[in-house]
Amino acid sequence: MFGKDIGIDLGTANILIYVKGEGIVLNEPSVVAVESNSKKVLAVGEDAYKMLGRTPGKVEAIKPLQDGVIANFELTVAMLNHFIKKVQAKNTFSKPTILICCPTNITEVEKEAIKEVAEVTGAKKVYIEEEPKVAAVGAGLDISKPNGSMVIDIGGGTTDIAILSLGDIVTSKSLKVAGNIFDQKIIDYIKEKYKLLIGERTAEEIKIEIGSAINDDKKRKKVVKGRNLETGLPCSKTIVSSEIYEALESSLYEIIDGAKNVLETTLPELSADIVENGVVLTGGGAMLDGLDKLLNEELKIPVKVAESPLTCVVDGTGIMLSNLKLIEK
Repeated sequence: MFGKDIGIDLGTANILIYVKGEGIVLNEPSVVAVESNSKKVLAVGEDAYKMLGRTPGKVEAIKPLQDGVIANFELTVAMLNHFIKKVQAKNTFSKPTILICCPTNITEVEKEAIKEVAEVTGAKKVYIEEEPKVAAVGAGLDISKPNGSMVIDIGGGTTDIAILSLGDIVTSKSLKVAGNIFDQKIIDYIKEKYKLLIGERTAEEIKIEIGSAINDDKKRKKVVKGRNLETGLPCSKTIVSSEIYEALESSLYEIIDGAKNVLETTLPELSADIVENGVVLTGGGAMLDGLDKLLNEELKIPVKVAESPLTCVVDGTGIMLSNLKLIEK
């Protein structure tokens, strides 16, 4: 029995795993539930996510990855070990080659920490690649040509903006403004406006169901339940999509400013390619309603959402594992 080569999208919100020859075999939240005193791992992934905001005092639901980097080394090892065993990508006879993706702004120390996690879980060889490059490959862009391609990858912890040519990143920027910040902005807005306290899971549901990047006339509605901060009692309020635009507006313009900054530092020849080819949006945040329209209006270039934005990075790992010259420069 041979070890299987695997690609891992080590996301702040979700971990996706691609096994060579099988495709995407795992997509679970990056959450670990531990016993508060002993720190014993009780649940990982989907089972742990269900405990967020609902755990008794003796149990903690922890996200071991923050802003795209490892915040808790031991729990990240435990989480990866659990998932790799779950997909049966390692065995006692051989070890897998692992390709892991990381944000563009992480330090060499943080990169080594990610590599060490993979090695501790039993990898034969570990490759680290930057997320926007892998996302571009997964979105179907041919980055090997001497043409400029632009990707904005909006994940849970970071937004990575990059221009690529000849198989590598030419210029890039990584922002700690992404899906998790969107959720927090929604929590803060509802707390401020309605004196209603909601949790992370509810904020994420609001973002997915009625979130909007443009102040349109759709007025989609959602009944939101939480705790009234004045009475301390459970209550509900009806929220509309225009309010979510209001909550997210400042964060969205941080991403726009980051994209403009990357474009301003791009070589003229590559800029001309991007005017023609446009920008591809990847990551879960790319699915925010109207985001492509907002970016198109602000950047004055074509913007399109990738066919499968949630899986672009992990799809890219599969392509790169099948064509190692894309990795081994």
